[in-house]
Amino acid sequence: MNTDIAFQDIAGAQAPADEQSDNPHYRVLPHNLEAEQGLLGALLVDNRAYEKIGDLLEADHFFMPVHQRIFTAISQFVDRGQTASPVTLKSYFEKDGDLKDLGGAGYLADLAGSIISVINARDYAETVYELYMRRELVSLGEDIVNEAHEHTLESGATETIEMAETKLFSLAESGEVQGGFTSLRDSVLVSIEIAEIAFKTKGHVTGKTTGLRDLDKQLAGLHPSDLLILAGRPSMGKTALATNIAFNTARKYAQTGGKEGARVGFFSLEMSSDQLASRILSDCANISGHSIKQGDISQDDFQKFVKASQELSQIPLHIDDTPALTIGAVRTRARRLKRQHGLDFLIIDYLQLLRGTGSRQSESNRVQEVSEITRGLKAIAKELNIPVLALSQLSRAVEQRDDKRPMLSDLRESGSIEQDADVVMFVYREEYYLHRAEPEMGSEKHMQWQESCERALNVGECIIAKARHGPIGTVRMHFDGHVTRFSDLDEIHDNNKSF
Repeated sequence: MNTDIAFQDIAGAQAPADEQSDNPHYRVLPHNLEAEQGLLGALLVDNRAYEKIGDLLEADHFFMPVHQRIFTAISQFVDRGQTASPVTLKSYFEKDGDLKDLGGAGYLADLAGSIISVINARDYAETVYELYMRRELVSLGEDIVNEAHEHTLESGATETIEMAETKLFSLAESGEVQGGFTSLRDSVLVSIEIAEIAFKTKGHVTGKTTGLRDLDKQLAGLHPSDLLILAGRPSMGKTALATNIAFNTARKYAQTGGKEGARVGFFSLEMSSDQLASRILSDCANISGHSIKQGDISQDDFQKFVKASQELSQIPLHIDDTPALTIGAVRTRARRLKRQHGLDFLIIDYLQLLRGTGSRQSESNRVQEVSEITRGLKAIAKELNIPVLALSQLSRAVEQRDDKRPMLSDLRESGSIEQDADVVMFVYREEYYLHRAEPEMGSEKHMQWQESCERALNVGECIIAKARHGPIGTVRMHFDGHVTRFSDLDEIHDNNKSF
C-alpha cells in the first residue's frame, strides 16, 4: 500500500520507536492499522461486504479517528442505498485535515487499490473489534484504579467492585452477535421437540416444575427466558410460595439426577439465608417454624429435623441474602453462579428492594429505576435462558376495595412491571382478611362470616392475571401457616411427612 510510510510516520509521531525501546514503561494502546486499512478498502471495493460486518463493528471501534469518519461515511451511504466508493466519498474528505499527511482524498483510492480480495473482510473486522476490546479493558483498568484511590461516603469498595463487574460484563456482551433469522422449518422442529417432552413428562409440563400440580397445569411449568412476577400484599404468602416453588423444583432436580427440576438461585433481599433455610426445614420436617425458634420440640421431632437437614444438603438451592443489590450485581452474581454451580431458575425476593445502576434521587426517578430493573431481569432471563421469578409488592389501593383480590393496576411504582413480564401472578388469601373483619357475635352477619371462614380456611389463591403464552385463571391451593407451605388443595397431609 502506498500509505505504509505515512502510517509509520503517524505511529512514530504518537510514540517514536526509539523512545518506546528506551522507556520500558511506555505502552501504545493495542491497534492494527493494517487491519483497519484492509477492512475499509474491502468496503470501498464491494459495499456488500458491509452486510458481513455491519452487526459487529461501529465507528468507535477503529483506532484512528480518520478511519472512524471514513467508516461512518461508508455506513451512511450503504444505509441510504447509495454506492460508497473513493469517487463518491472524495468530496466529503477533500478538506479533512487528518488526511493531508496521508495524501488527502486520494488516500481513499489507495485503500481501495491495495485490496486483492474482499473475502477477508469479516476477519479484518474481528481483528479490529478484538483490539478495540483490549483498549477498553485498559481504560476500564484505569477507571478501577482511580475509583479505588478515591474515598467517599457515597462510594465504598463494594460499590467499586460492582461498578467494575457491571462494566466488564457490559463490555463482554457488547460484541456478542446472537440470533438472526431462523427458518420456519427449524422453528417447527423445536416446537415438535417441546411437544414431545410435554407428552412424555408426567403432568405434561414442558418447563421446570413448580411442584404444585394445578399451578404446573395452568402454566405448563416455568419456561426458559420468561420473566414471572409474583405479587401480593404483605402477609399473603409471597415469600412462602416462592420458597416452596424453589425447594420443590430443586428437590426434583436432586431426585431425578438433573432430568427434571432445576438448580435454583434465590436472592433474598428481605430475609436472611438462615431464616429462609429455617422455613424450608420446617416444611420438610413438618414441624412448626415457631416451635423450632422456641426450641419447643420433642426428641422425635428433633430427629426428623436432623434427618431433613442432612437430606437438604444435597439440594441445589443457593441463597444470596445480600441487601440492596443493584440489578447489575444480580446479573453478575447470577452469571457467576451459573458458571460455577449451574443455574436453571432464578428468584428475587423482592423487586422493590433492588437498586438501579444510578443513585436514587426522587420518586420520579424511582419509576425509571424500577423500569430499568424489570428490563434488566428480563434481559437476565433471556441471556441465561432461564425462568426468572421476581416477587413484587402491591399498592395500598387493594385495601380500599371491598373485594381485596388484586388486579394488574395494583402493581406498585411502574407499569413496566406488567409490560416486561411474561407472566403476572397474585397471591391472595381471603382467610387473612376475614379474620380481621369479624362482625358482632350472634348477628346474622356473624353466621355468614363463620361460613365464609370455614370455606376459606387454609385456602390460598394464585391468580394468574397475565400469561403471554397461555390462559389466565385462578389456581386454588392449600396453605399451612404453621410450616408456611403451599400445596395442592386435595393433597392428603401426613403429620409425619418428611423429605
